[in-house]
Amino acid sequence: MDPRTPPSGPQTTPTIPPTSYEGFVTRTMSEMTHASSVIDQRVLRQCLGLASSYLVTDSTMNPTGGLTAWNSGLNRLVDVLVVLDARSELELETISAASKACSECWTVMDNWSEVEACKESVRAIAVRLKGILDDNGRTYRGGRVYVP
Repeated sequence: MDPRTPPSGPQTTPTIPPTSYEGFVTRTMSEMTHASSVIDQRVLRQCLGLASSYLVTDSTMNPTGGLTAWNSGLNRLVDVLVVLDARSELELETISAASKACSECWTVMDNWSEVEACKESVRAIAVRLKGILDDNGRTYRGGRVYVP
């Protein structure tokens, strides 16, 4: 058969499974805590940094459940931040990464109407994060936090 000849018959496109921020966060946290009881905040910051990308891919690749999965993933990360704060282990860099993630997600929502439904979720997450901050809402334990 000549390699330049296209194959005959119906062509099938491989099915790509949808992304899931919730699944990614759950797997990452499970692997991290399985290896050690210490939560690696560098890894948390990386997960938070992917929030806006997963917002796009989860909602695009899974129109029926993607936004729910994305919201669950981000809330799970914020749950961990709240626990770390209660233990006095939360790092300034990590709370700043969470604030930046919310800001980036908000920018995506402002520019893409398909994900606008998540605004209330991000607003609720921002309120939770603000509850961790110092009374002025701009610092955490005296250190300046990323505020858009």
